[in-house]
Amino acid sequence: MAFIETAERLLPSGLRAVVTPLLRKVSAAITGDGEKAAAQRMALTAFVIRVVSAAIAFVSQIIQARIMGEFQYGIFVFVWVMVVLFGNLSCLGFHSTVIRFLPQYRAVGALDEIRGLTVTVRIFAMLSASALAVAGYIGITLFSASIETYYAVPLFLGLFTLPMIALGDVLDGTARANSWAVTALSPTYIIRPTLILVFMLIAVHSGAAHTAETAMLAALAATYVTTLGQFLTVTWRLGRRYIRGAMKIDFFGWLRFAVPIFLIEGFSFLLTNSDVIVVGLYLDPDHVAIYFAATKTMAMVQFVYFSVKAAAAPRFSAMIAENDMRALAGFAGETVRWTFWPSLAVGLAVLAVGEPLLSLFGPAFTAGYVLMAILFAGILCKAMIGPGEVLLTMAGRQKLCVVLYAGALSANILLNITLIPLFGLVGAASAAAGAMMVEALLLHIAVRRSLGIVLFAFADPLALFKTKVA
Repeated sequence: MAFIETAERLLPSGLRAVVTPLLRKVSAAITGDGEKAAAQRMALTAFVIRVVSAAIAFVSQIIQARIMGEFQYGIFVFVWVMVVLFGNLSCLGFHSTVIRFLPQYRAVGALDEIRGLTVTVRIFAMLSASALAVAGYIGITLFSASIETYYAVPLFLGLFTLPMIALGDVLDGTARANSWAVTALSPTYIIRPTLILVFMLIAVHSGAAHTAETAMLAALAATYVTTLGQFLTVTWRLGRRYIRGAMKIDFFGWLRFAVPIFLIEGFSFLLTNSDVIVVGLYLDPDHVAIYFAATKTMAMVQFVYFSVKAAAAPRFSAMIAENDMRALAGFAGETVRWTFWPSLAVGLAVLAVGEPLLSLFGPAFTAGYVLMAILFAGILCKAMIGPGEVLLTMAGRQKLCVVLYAGALSANILLNITLIPLFGLVGAASAAAGAMMVEALLLHIAVRRSLGIVLFAFADPLALFKTKVA
């Protein structure tokens, strides 16, 4: 409060009228005791972590691109995107299932179910990812003649990384379900990318080749160190919050929820990453490198959406359990505003310095600037709707989400295979932006019709409720 009072005295009157309400809202979120304040606090924490993460990732990618050059860097990012994608998918939705059920179990004091859930998701993720790694090894061996030789070794190294990626994702979900934002997000978004860079620099300094294989070895080591550390931290915190006792396992009940989530988030994750993969299938690694640099530079805008999504999911779950739809609609509308306006501001700022930022990767990377502008249009459309898929999922409309994302992913794939051969990287960016626009439109219609909530940055979320009353 002293900081706010000082700002009120020092700032010009015009600026004070704009800044002071924002500072008071931040202060209320930091010091408040209610559930809304807790959600805002988690969103703010997640936002700060993503800002730091974006800076670390950006610097790391620049250094790696400079060390390896466009071709080898393109190989690394293509393989790493696939590893993260399939590691996430191998959880089969259990990393979000724990977010769906744990807050509800905690609300009714069902400690046996909490203990059973937190143990089950970890074991399942490890077994599922290991099975996928074995299947991937068999597939790469059988079809080795069809795979470019420069991808072979990085792909094999990626397979050994899958179990730790999956375990890290369910640990992230467990921590988020308990509102432990730092424990949930810092390992994946701060510690792991930092360690990848550190291990890469140590390896190169020790005489290792400046290649994608070295980068994948660094990523493998960093992932194991990070995930095992997060495992110990989450296990210790769970032991402090929930006393030891019996476990109750409702595996098939959780699985019935997890499978639609797997499809929803699988489609969503594919929407986010399929463009990089398709570019890698159609174009050479140096083109992959330019496209990846452009998308990751523009991805600094998306951490706003991610931060709000991370905070909103547990709160949506709790509010739905209370069955207060008007309160849910009001909070959902707030999450849209939390998403759109910061996304707009951050996006314009990134575009203003986009070309100099890309030049840091190397002279050839400035060709990606036009891609950034195209991608921003799609990101902004998605930000206008906010975390609509999270709202639908927590409200039990996961089957509807599956259909929506299947449609959006189909549009994405169709646009990619049509536009990339015709327009190259511009076609890839246009396909990604078009898919985000389709996704936003479908989510807006679905939330409006199924829940009666108007999710749009410039609309009243309670508009349909007021119409019914009138």
